[in-house]
Amino acid sequence: MIEAEKRLAASAKPAAAGAKPAAAAGAGAAGAKPAAGGVVKAGSHLKKPEDITGFVEFPAGTKSLLSKYLTKDVFAKYHGKKDKAGVSFEQMILSGAQNVDSGIGLYAGSHDSYTTFCDLFDKVIEDYHQHPKAAKHVSNMDFKQLKCPPLSAEDASMIISTRIRVGRNLADFPLGPGINKAQRDQVEKHVSTAL
Repeated sequence: MIEAEKRLAASAKPAAAGAKPAAAAGAGAAGAKPAAGGVVKAGSHLKKPEDITGFVEFPAGTKSLLSKYLTKDVFAKYHGKKDKAGVSFEQMILSGAQNVDSGIGLYAGSHDSYTTFCDLFDKVIEDYHQHPKAAKHVSNMDFKQLKCPPLSAEDASMIISTRIRVGRNLADFPLGPGINKAQRDQVEKHVSTAL
């Protein structure tokens, strides 16, 4: 990431003769915010969602799905908007805007994010999962119907244990990126009561 930021800084246009060099969008003096409505350079200088005040420009070579599908039109449509749980579009793209080496760079704030910000999420999901929006997910929980190639005796002897991690959320609460401390406390209380 640091190398990508160095390349980005090196590719910045030089200031006009005699003019003070302008700070990169989002980088300015301590506490300064990027100019509203302009272009914000992606990078670790972005510290909070409010720093994303304009279209995010990624350095050449960035491969994240966020950089691939975040167009100026998509940004203009969703900038300043929140999903039903109150999670902002900027919060959902912050990690990918900060970390230009991210593979995806986009985190849903709640279940509603997928609907509210569908012009971005649908493209990312289809690209990553090869699962078009109109496709139906079919679950088959019968392990006997799994089509797994048999392991050789040597490979099987190396397996001591395995685990499957499935992350889920309670229906009335935002997902991890959008949940606040009070909501986390409520989740803890609900789960503790259930157990």
